[in-house]
Amino acid sequence: MACLVVPTTSMPALAATASLSGAIVVDPLSGVAMGGYDPVSYFTEEEPAAGRPEFEYDWRGVPWYFANAANRDVFVRSPESYAPQFGGYGLMGLARGYLSEGNPRVFEILAGRLFLFYSSSNKDAFLLSQKASYESARRNWELLAPTLSAAGK
Repeated sequence: MACLVVPTTSMPALAATASLSGAIVVDPLSGVAMGGYDPVSYFTEEEPAAGRPEFEYDWRGVPWYFANAANRDVFVRSPESYAPQFGGYGLMGLARGYLSEGNPRVFEILAGRLFLFYSSSNKDAFLLSQKASYESARRNWELLAPTLSAAGK
């Protein structure tokens, strides 16, 4: 998968996204974040790698799997740097004002942060209007994230 890297200056509020992380999308059957994919591998490998239960780390009350002990250890030192933004919810759904679970196989790395999309068509829509879509998603996350915590998700 190709990754787009956008300079931070084109999305000035990007750094604030990590602090907005509230509820985290988990697999409904396993309860694991990102469908069991290793979040560090998005930054270090050509393709995201499946994590393994023996390399599990619990962060924010959610288990995360890693492909190896080294990736787990890197994540432990700086989870906000590797966890998907907006708790793993799809960026374009948020930009449009609703929550949709991000698909760990449809992603972009923007200014050193991982963003997931519900579908390839959502990702394509984002690529047509990156800055406006991101800003809209950020504003909507500020409104929607507290409702997830209130709902006990």
